Amino acid sequence: MRQLVAIMFADMAGYTALMQENEQLARQKRHRLKSVLESAVNLHHGKIIQYYGDGSLSIFSSAINAVQCAVTIQQQLREAPVVDLRIGIHTGDVTVEDGAIYGDGVNLASRVESLAVPGSVFISEKVHDEIRNQENITSHELGYFELKNVKLPVRIFAIASGGLVIPSRDEIRGKTKRPSNRLAVLPFVNMSADPENEYFSDGITEELLNALTKVDGLQVTSRTSAYAFKGKNDDIRDIAVKLNVDKVLEGSVRKAGSRVRITAQLINAADGYHLWSETYDRDLTDIFEVQDEISGIIANKLRENLIRAQRESQASKAPTQNIAAYTAYLQGLHFYNKTTPADLRKSIERFEEAIQLEPGYAQAYAMIATAYSQLGASGQLTPHKAFALVHEYAGKALQLDSSIAEIYIAEAGAYLFYEWKWKETYEALQKALHLNPSAAATYPLLGYYHVLMGEKAQAVKALEDAVKIDPLSPAINHALGNMYVFAERYDDAIRQANKLLDLNTHIRQNLELKAWATGMRGDWEEACHLFEEVYRLTNHPLKGVMGLGYAYAKLGQTEKAMECIHKMEQRQREEPDVVLDADFVAVWFAIGNMDKVFYYISQCVEKRAVPVNLFLQYPVFKGLAGDPRLEALK
Repeated sequence: MRQLVAIMFADMAGYTALMQENEQLARQKRHRLKSVLESAVNLHHGKIIQYYGDGSLSIFSSAINAVQCAVTIQQQLREAPVVDLRIGIHTGDVTVEDGAIYGDGVNLASRVESLAVPGSVFISEKVHDEIRNQENITSHELGYFELKNVKLPVRIFAIASGGLVIPSRDEIRGKTKRPSNRLAVLPFVNMSADPENEYFSDGITEELLNALTKVDGLQVTSRTSAYAFKGKNDDIRDIAVKLNVDKVLEGSVRKAGSRVRITAQLINAADGYHLWSETYDRDLTDIFEVQDEISGIIANKLRENLIRAQRESQASKAPTQNIAAYTAYLQGLHFYNKTTPADLRKSIERFEEAIQLEPGYAQAYAMIATAYSQLGASGQLTPHKAFALVHEYAGKALQLDSSIAEIYIAEAGAYLFYEWKWKETYEALQKALHLNPSAAATYPLLGYYHVLMGEKAQAVKALEDAVKIDPLSPAINHALGNMYVFAERYDDAIRQANKLLDLNTHIRQNLELKAWATGMRGDWEEACHLFEEVYRLTNHPLKGVMGLGYAYAKLGQTEKAMECIHKMEQRQREEPDVVLDADFVAVWFAIGNMDKVFYYISQCVEKRAVPVNLFLQYPVFKGLAGDPRLEALK
């Protein structure tokens, strides 16, 4: 029988050596361990599945119970005769059969325990997410570790409650292989007199990052995770732990007229040692040579871990020699990365300016295509108009340079949300990942592709794997929350939303995620309070009302739900390019007017606004499945 459990491995340290030195004391300690373990596991509603040698395997229905049990055990074993015990905990789906337990979660829990030191309790990130809001349980992050027979790095925490041992990362380094040739490029600091030149320092950072992703054998943390540290003064070693890198590139940019000074330092994360540093005073026209030089030096500094062919690989070629066009492009990136609809439109204006100055600017065409794809997918521009522009600009970019990942990301958005070409969607996403595995925008689209294919478990896994690659990306973490909702894992979705809210990123959309998960879990009253806060944060009388209307209807407050309908109708009149048909579907469905529901679904189909399969997959629309009117529209 498969079940989701918290898995606890406990192992006595030094037992074999003690048996050789003092067999009687070793047996005494082992007997004491067994007595304490059985008492504590029973007290915390767990079950001991297996004893093996000097260790044990137990399971619990609650991660909180497992952690509290582990703390109790370690506290009791500090009393004489002291027993040095390592404990590791992970949660996962397992099969329990004939007194045995199977599943990937068992292997991972065992690996977590193997990292622990005597007197400590180590937990995986999944366990941490479940206990993080418990007032009586505190933890300390140790960072990411490469574990045997585990494909992706695992983020580990040590329980700090009850006086437990919290080792330094150095104390456990010998138990795992260290990350190699993993680099984070931190946002270069704008040292210019004019704060408006921040777009330039950000742009230089991003261009360097893009150049370094082209170096074979070098894994570069994506922009979104690295930029979580912008404006902060975190210790380099702490940043490296959080991003699972062994090298960090940081620097500053000072721009004055046609002159630019770039200072860069490559730092070894383990000890903070500067492997290389340089200051470049150049004319602005030399900026591309400086970028190539920096990326080339970094590749050479890591040459002991790169094969000859990789060392000789070239960084990306200069996108243009036109400095005015390049400046406009960097301004476009500045607005694009703010992600709001208004800023996306500003970014398009700047990218268009770059193209006017340099008609062969492939990256600018690609970024315009990507911006239009986002506007079309979010309903901020009519899909027909948005995705026609996506193909127009992506096609031009492709003619100029087929190695730009953003071209394929933009086209994947068009195939997925407008043309409903699933095979082409998948192929475009795979091409984008091949060109740039750090391109964060790829992963949410991949998740939605799996959802549309009815592969919800694969959608969750794709985004969970993406979070391990890009742990601080707001877009990826939010998409993972959405995948949890599709998979009806509402508690996980709420934990994911809380994690994002703690990071203080995109507060409104993450409150909305939490609201939907809370409602679908059964508490529409609390969901309504959250949707009211979402509406307040939009700071607009006609925006952010869809979720609120749905919640009002679920609570039987039909009059208030109708007020939301009227606001959406007014907005549709005032902003004819905005597509709200899916919003109308949601509120009318909650009200129970199925004629209106299918009218607006037909509008979605006619406008190619939302793939109909998404209605079938989203849990709030379960009542639609099997309706012949829906089947006729597919």
